[in-house]
Amino acid sequence: MQADVVIIGGGVIGTSIACHLARAGVRDVLLVERDELAAGSTSKAAGGVRAQFSDELNIQLGARSLEAFARFQQDTGHDIGLHRVGYLFLLSTPEDVASFEASVRLQNSLGVPSRVIAPEEARRLSPLIGTDGLLAAAWSPDDGHCTPEAVVHGYAAVARAHGARILRHTEVTGIERRGDSITAVTTTLGRIATDTVICAAGAWSRAVGAMAGVDLPVQPLRRQIAVTQAVPGLPPALPMTIDFTTSLYFHAEGPGLLVGMSDPEEAPGFATDTHDRWIPRLTEAMARRAPALLDLRRTGGWAGLYENTPDHNALIGEASSVSRFLYATGFSGHGFLQAPAVGEVIRDLYLGRVPFLDVRPLSAGRFAADAPRPEANLV
Repeated sequence: MQADVVIIGGGVIGTSIACHLARAGVRDVLLVERDELAAGSTSKAAGGVRAQFSDELNIQLGARSLEAFARFQQDTGHDIGLHRVGYLFLLSTPEDVASFEASVRLQNSLGVPSRVIAPEEARRLSPLIGTDGLLAAAWSPDDGHCTPEAVVHGYAAVARAHGARILRHTEVTGIERRGDSITAVTTTLGRIATDTVICAAGAWSRAVGAMAGVDLPVQPLRRQIAVTQAVPGLPPALPMTIDFTTSLYFHAEGPGLLVGMSDPEEAPGFATDTHDRWIPRLTEAMARRAPALLDLRRTGGWAGLYENTPDHNALIGEASSVSRFLYATGFSGHGFLQAPAVGEVIRDLYLGRVPFLDVRPLSAGRFAADAPRPEANLV
């Protein structure tokens, strides 16, 4: 086999890149996925889409992607269940209020209609919360949530329609080089001659990078999500609601709620089984900020992997040590929501065009240069 470009990873980042390349007329795009499409972190994501970040690049990637999600069905024919119900960050300390006020000023300067609101308005928007100890909230009506798997299959369908090939159940076992140039990708299905590899392997990216001699400092971390029974009288426009102090978040999922929260005791690793060790901390957070959730019975849930970097910001760029190895990974929980814009950026880097956004500060080399770029508005 041979291909002009091999994309490793069949999640939302990989399929977005494949779609954008194929639509741009790249003739021989081949995406390789070791499982089913979206089987990794994408299918386990909460589905939130937003532009409320503290980092200018993340704001622009998020806003550009929101535009793409809004026209996704028109562009692809696939309904992604987009609900633009807004994101609501609940703030309980003066430091967080000051930080979000600064973020909102930056967001507004870039065209994002976010604002800081009073606790009473936050309660009107998200009536399941309590306001004791709440100082303010940050709100943007343009944000929301949609269905990750639908986005992946939409991108994959369009990529195929434009000539891209997708190999499922095919694991990459190595990357061949001649000097500083890539010559092939080896897989369980055979050797693929190519001079270009794009790593979109999410939590597994460090191993893929190592095959090409490129350090991608990505560390997997399990995150869990619970789904609740139906909630009587659930507001149809309930926003994605995040208690920033505890990281408790929830949004509507069918007639019930999808609920999640970080676990500071979780050790890095590839485990994706579920456990109940996080439930006492989740219950405590609910009692503090959303007591109405305490009476809801859990009806299901799952665990997936975050792909964290040291500064919790993405790795996007092209390696300088080998030709040609591009990467888009390490999104630390916001890869799904940035996937449309990232697909554009990687397309342009591959084609030698100037992307709509200068992503050089997100190069993996920033850590060796002691130039981390931390993102503050994490969930």
